[in-house]
Amino acid sequence: MRGDLLGDVAASGRRTAAVARHQAVLLRRAPGQVIVYTVMAGVLTVFTEPMTERLPAPGVTAPPGARAAAGMLVFCSLFMAGVAGAAVVDERGWRTAERLRSTPARPWEVLAGKALPLLGLLLTQQAIVLATASVLYPTGFAAHWPRLLAVGAAWSGCVLGLGLLMAAAVTTAAQLSTVKDLTALLLSATGGAVVPLGALPTWIQPAAPYSPAYWAVSGYLGGSGPTLRWVALLVATGALAFATAAHLGAPPQP
Repeated sequence: MRGDLLGDVAASGRRTAAVARHQAVLLRRAPGQVIVYTVMAGVLTVFTEPMTERLPAPGVTAPPGARAAAGMLVFCSLFMAGVAGAAVVDERGWRTAERLRSTPARPWEVLAGKALPLLGLLLTQQAIVLATASVLYPTGFAAHWPRLLAVGAAWSGCVLGLGLLMAAAVTTAAQLSTVKDLTALLLSATGGAVVPLGALPTWIQPAAPYSPAYWAVSGYLGGSGPTLRWVALLVATGALAFATAAHLGAPPQP
């Protein structure tokens, strides 16, 4: 019985790896969006750092460079949810979705295979942006790399889970683009990623702790509670979104 279980796990790993290898090839052929979102995070950090220095940030001790980098990184990485969703929705446009469904791969294995290459790209994006900010400004990030790694991995999983859930909820690439943009703007704006929480309208501030973007920014900056809390919330959100996407199946038929 144990041998059957191990054999099933090994077979599942092989199916997931096969999908991941194929997705990695697709990403190498069209890396434009990933590059743009990475460059955009760095550029916006440079432009928003002077503004961040002048805006109120009650209870936050991190320097302006760190606050700007964390906020812009969270803001831009949320758009990567659309890349994860497109990895699934595009299969319909290519007439290959049915072929995937006819293989022995389970829905969650297909989704995991689609997400794995993007997980590496999201972590790379974060490393580039945070390292660049550390060179340009006094951020203090270098002294806290274990925390950054834990938060970055949890945030990446959350972003990918949300992207796959979006793919399960829409039927076309145009719908995915709209949902992705609205979700990224709503979560990042209410979560204090675009501007510091203290500068938000007073009627929005109470909603900030309910946004995953708020958990990510707080985790990166190491404030407003223990890091473990933010990591746990991000992991739980990503896992719930992934499980829901796998249950619904993605993408649905129009």
